[in-house]
Amino acid sequence: MQRQRGFTYLGLLFFVAITAAGLAALGQAWSTAAQRERERELEFRGNEIAQAIGSYLKTSPGLAQYPASLDDLLADRRGPKTRHHLRRAYADPFTGKPDWVLVPDAANPKTFSAVHSRSERALLRQSQTDGTSVATAQDWVFTAATAPNGPLPEQVDPFASPASAPTP
Repeated sequence: MQRQRGFTYLGLLFFVAITAAGLAALGQAWSTAAQRERERELEFRGNEIAQAIGSYLKTSPGLAQYPASLDDLLADRRGPKTRHHLRRAYADPFTGKPDWVLVPDAANPKTFSAVHSRSERALLRQSQTDGTSVATAQDWVFTAATAPNGPLPEQVDPFASPASAPTP
């Protein structure tokens, strides 16, 4: 009877080792899925801001100008009616805060023409949709020129009087 001692203990150790390996693999898969989701959100939110920059630029009265802050995209008070080029201040999915780095415009450094993330986290994705290579989240720059739909067309106010409505 003494020869059979320990087999249950070894079997239990083997079972724990197999379970731990399976959980480690599952944890890695979840981590990768979460990283891919953050990258998709970065792309979506960055493109939304880029489209808002294009819309702001296009609807500039007189000489076209870029916004000075993200608040200008949320509430554009340059005209008689406030425009909202951006629905809300999107948080950077990697930092969790709306702390995007504003890339200054070459012609006017007080304004910005693009945004990118503050995060130095490495990306799983190695290139943007236009083929430009990226290694970290901060390498991915979102400009109005690279927005998927380009600058938004000027929106028509459905409540405007017919005299002020644009003619086709």
